[in-house]
Amino acid sequence: MKSRRFTLVTAGALALAAMSPAFAQQEKAPVAVRAVYIPVITWAPAWIAKEKGIFAKNGLDVTLSVAQNLSILPGTVGRQFEFAPSTAPDLLKAVASGLDVVAVAASVFETQDNPTTQLMVAKDSGITSAKDLVGKLIATPTIGGVIHVSVLYWLKKNGVDPSSVRAVEVPFPNMGDQLKAKRVDAVEVVEPFVGALRAGGNVALTAPLLSAGKEVLFPFWISSGEWTRANRATVTAWRASLEEAIAYIHANPEEARKIVMQYTKLPEPVVNATPFPTYRTAITAGDIEVWKTVLRDVGQLSVEVESAKLVAQ
Repeated sequence: MKSRRFTLVTAGALALAAMSPAFAQQEKAPVAVRAVYIPVITWAPAWIAKEKGIFAKNGLDVTLSVAQNLSILPGTVGRQFEFAPSTAPDLLKAVASGLDVVAVAASVFETQDNPTTQLMVAKDSGITSAKDLVGKLIATPTIGGVIHVSVLYWLKKNGVDPSSVRAVEVPFPNMGDQLKAKRVDAVEVVEPFVGALRAGGNVALTAPLLSAGKEVLFPFWISSGEWTRANRATVTAWRASLEEAIAYIHANPEEARKIVMQYTKLPEPVVNATPFPTYRTAITAGDIEVWKTVLRDVGQLSVEVESAKLVAQ
């Protein structure tokens, strides 16, 4: 009788274990996810989540690929990738052109106490204000990108016609040389290039993104709208993984920087001198609406786009 009772209890315990979420998670095959990133510190939470097994713990088998041009990525989601980096201007323009793309998780916010982007000039340029840029040439990573859009908005807010300033696309690593050679009059740069330019004696005119507000959405993660609606659990696991990775960065900054070095290929002194941006995953329609206002003000959005439909719930 004892043996029979033991067998029944054991069988019952196993049955209960099999129904538990933990047991189900162990039995369930991980979901394959393809994501792409730009090799700058902005995307460190995804690298941390990959290298520290956080994605795997949350049931995701993530493959990370590198890209250099963020503005072309909205067209790749739902085809080459499930998750890709973007910015509000790129998202708004993509949706205005007919793409079904939504924001699924924020990555970085630009804040007054921790700006990562600067409009910089040479110390001896004589340029000290927006009005001094009239007729000048600005180096930008992408004409029409979020940084250049914010520079145009800053110019307009300071009484300068944006069309009176010219722009040329230059990769971030080449901007310092272009400025030194006086081939351009100002450069739109992000960390770690801001730090390197400051060390060379160059000066910042403004943190242009903050012209849109005291605390604004910078880059974030997007997905295909159709795919997102059909894979809500995967999107939730992606967000949760990024949250855990951000907590890891705060708790283990030295280890996090080693992973940043691995993915950016930057020298250790450069990575150590680069401040971590303000990482957050929460994103709202209001965060997108701010940039819709900016785009309209500089004449780069003529189609009505509903911000509420651009953020996955």
